Amino acid sequence: MAGIPSRRRPGTRRRPLRRRHPARIQAANSAVNHGAPPVVAIFGPTASGKSALVEALLAHLPDAEAVSADSAAIYAGLPIITAAPNHPAHLVGTVPLTDDVSVAEYQRSAHATIDAILDRGNTPIVVGGTGLYFRAALSALTFPPAPSDELRARWNSHYDENGGDATYALLAERDPRAASRIHANDRRRVVRALELTELGSSLAPEGENRLWTDDMRRPTILITLDGPAEMLDARIAQRAHEMAAAGAGDEAKRAWAEPLSDTARKILGLEQFATLAEGEAIDAVALATRQLARYQRKWLRRLPAAATLEFTRSLEELSDAVVSLAGSRKYLSRG
Repeated sequence: MAGIPSRRRPGTRRRPLRRRHPARIQAANSAVNHGAPPVVAIFGPTASGKSALVEALLAHLPDAEAVSADSAAIYAGLPIITAAPNHPAHLVGTVPLTDDVSVAEYQRSAHATIDAILDRGNTPIVVGGTGLYFRAALSALTFPPAPSDELRARWNSHYDENGGDATYALLAERDPRAASRIHANDRRRVVRALELTELGSSLAPEGENRLWTDDMRRPTILITLDGPAEMLDARIAQRAHEMAAAGAGDEAKRAWAEPLSDTARKILGLEQFATLAEGEAIDAVALATRQLARYQRKWLRRLPAAATLEFTRSLEELSDAVVSLAGSRKYLSRG
């Protein structure tokens, strides 16, 4: 799962950026390369302007490299639907749509990518809207491996043959702490928890708690983007229309006609644009994206010691603020 630069989406143009005075650029470079923590991490909901901010940072900080923490953008072949960034980024478009991707697999790739960037003497900018991927990239907490196809098929068959109540009762017997936080009708999580019992792991509460309390692998400056919900909703609606105008329908139909992995099939916008009339697809994607953004904002509020920036600020103000924060040495330390 090697990191490769993303490609510009059809019909898009790079946003013009105001040129900074050379002395300011030099000062920004110095702040990141000499006074900053090794990793800059930016999290925000969909349509909060993460990609534009990172593009601005990359334009002014030539020694920085972007690392995506997005469970959709990691897939190749859907640059419009996944809103693949215009700027070069690692872990974008690296996985075929026929492959499943687990958090553990992503984490291994993200850790290797971040370490390689640091080995080159550069600054990784980890950016994402998938909360679990974002924390997996930054955290020292390891995730259990993905189950084999045989193991997953066996537990799914057990669920089909014995029913949800009996399968849940078995989970309660094997891992009562995990069962206490899963609803009996949540098939996916019941099956996953039973898989983990065979892999010597658990969905018990301390695992999730450690996701938020474990030390970072590297000293990290953590930044979140947030702002008024109504403005975010308006941006999301505009984004859905722009996706349709850029050809999301054709892109989705081509992909939908081919074999897809379970995780690829769940990419937001793929099924909607592939199976619905354009107007209905736009409305459905906007609604689903608003729901996703609400969930992302919940993740945002749980991130420890994050500096929150209002996405309503100008791009130059935001990039200056990030550079200032990165040079402040007020970052989350490695254990």
